[in-house]
Amino acid sequence: MTFNIITLGCPKNVVDSEVIAAQLQKQGHQVIYESPGKSDVVIINTCGFIGDAREESVNEILEQVVRKKRRLVKKIFVVGCLVKRFKPDLLESVPEVDGYYDFAELSELLRSEDFQLLRSTDRLLSTPHHYAYLKISEGCDHQCSYCSIPLIRGKQVSKPIPMLVEEMEKLAAQGVKEVMLIAQDLTYYGVDLTGKQELAALMEALAQVKGIEWIRLHYTYPLNFPVEILDVMNKYPQYCRYLDIPVQHISDDILKSMRRGGSSRYIHQLIETIREKVPGIALRTTLITGYPGETHEQHQELLDFIRKAQFERLGAFTYSQEEHTPAYDLGDPIKKSVKTKRYNDIMRLQEEISLAFNEEKVDQTLKVMVDAEEEDYYVGRTEFDSPDVDNLVFITKEQPLVIGEFYPVRITEAAPYDLFGTVEA
Repeated sequence: MTFNIITLGCPKNVVDSEVIAAQLQKQGHQVIYESPGKSDVVIINTCGFIGDAREESVNEILEQVVRKKRRLVKKIFVVGCLVKRFKPDLLESVPEVDGYYDFAELSELLRSEDFQLLRSTDRLLSTPHHYAYLKISEGCDHQCSYCSIPLIRGKQVSKPIPMLVEEMEKLAAQGVKEVMLIAQDLTYYGVDLTGKQELAALMEALAQVKGIEWIRLHYTYPLNFPVEILDVMNKYPQYCRYLDIPVQHISDDILKSMRRGGSSRYIHQLIETIREKVPGIALRTTLITGYPGETHEQHQELLDFIRKAQFERLGAFTYSQEEHTPAYDLGDPIKKSVKTKRYNDIMRLQEEISLAFNEEKVDQTLKVMVDAEEEDYYVGRTEFDSPDVDNLVFITKEQPLVIGEFYPVRITEAAPYDLFGTVEA
């Protein structure tokens, strides 16, 4: 049979889809990721994290139902986060779907009694051949007030180091040159296995795998940050000078209500420590604006923090009220228009900061990985940029370049979120 897998949401879902695809391929089925004209089965791997993501998932389900009615697809199966949270509602509202499966029920869908996402090291990559994601754990032990992840994914379960090394070796054998370490929380990796944070030990082990030239870290929780990982980053050139550390807010009162742990002072000191230990590092963060009770003064405090911290990469979300989370009872008192304004304030400020950083790179020569070819440019990234979420480098077509290879690129022009350059001879 021909299976088309459609993945929505975060890179963690991407990995899950790739593991499912490998299982189907082992059973003799053909798996495609592009939307086909016709297919026997469509599997939609959904996201249920926040309202916008849920809406996108539901719209995709409804679109595939229309395709089924037009006989472009025979069966539709829906899996993942949305099913975990809202399966009864989905069964009632969209009965045309042939099956809804949460994570525990995937074995039933795949007709494999012992199938578990976290136990497999085999994947059918959906990313370009030269980069991939490596999910090191599942679930989260934190209880942030606004977050539905523990409801969806459960408590943290770490994948053992030997298994992750094996998976990394398989990726390298396929020609992958860049690997992004992902989890709901990287920094607490291994606590469920040994009682202590083992991210540094994992990084040491992964650095021994030959063929991987770039390794980057995503989703490092600030509280109890294991500073020893910074020494490992300095020790091995494979580790990009890049760190994703979502702080969410800076007001002590908001952080307390969010149940984030730590304080404004702690976050400021942590950022200083990271920059001191890894000079030239690019820090990415994520912020939430419009959290219940956030005052104008607290919003200004957040803007002042952004000006001081000078994050190289920054994303923001407006608060989404989620059922069954601790913050749900706080309501959603801040008007959508106010949330949008505050979000725009944040992103306008970050645009100025990003432009200043990019302008400093003009006339510098940077190592760039080429990701794609367009009509007028090749498109690539530096070590300071992760796929899909960060800046791009547009390289003039003065000579043919190979997708997935690295080139020295002299930067000639800067925009807020893009660089332009030419390959040095």
